[in-house]
Amino acid sequence: MRFALIALFALAACTPTVQVAAPEKPIEINLNVNIEHRVKVEIQKDVQQAISKNPDIF
Repeated sequence: MRFALIALFALAACTPTVQVAAPEKPIEINLNVNIEHRVKVEIQKDVQQAISKNPDIF
């Protein structure tokens, strides 16, 4: 009986444990590419409208 208890405790001590910890640095999601693309498209449309209204600008 003693041997069984000792063996049970030894096996319980060897079981792997899983620990969940928060990262030290915050997670950063970079969305600059999509925002810049949208801004460029809007600027391009505004420039095309300005050129069509005033063809002698350039």
